[in-house]
Amino acid sequence: NQTQQLIASLKTLAIEQDTALWKRVAKELESPSRRQREVNIYKLESYARDGETIIVPGKILGNGVLSKKITVAALSISQAAHEKISSNNGEVLTIAQLMQANPKASKVRIMG
Repeated sequence: NQTQQLIASLKTLAIEQDTALWKRVAKELESPSRRQREVNIYKLESYARDGETIIVPGKILGNGVLSKKITVAALSISQAAHEKISSNNGEVLTIAQLMQANPKASKVRIMG
């Protein structure tokens, strides 16, 4: 399963980089899917700062309006949410892509 492979690589990276964020994301992803986080665009608009990197250990949904340029990584993302983030010059990544781009998880916030 892809999620289980992702969890294993998150745990490995957490140990290698001594990063609590990756360990926490792995723990969140291990929970049952019905308990995983769902974050709407309006929540990103309210709590994310312009230019910030956000990780959601769950799904991003498209309800709301986004006016900020942010980078978002999530387990899954709805088409509407993807379009809203991209239309503001934001960036949408998978969690694995964020792990490669930022192994130390510097300036990354968990939201949900």
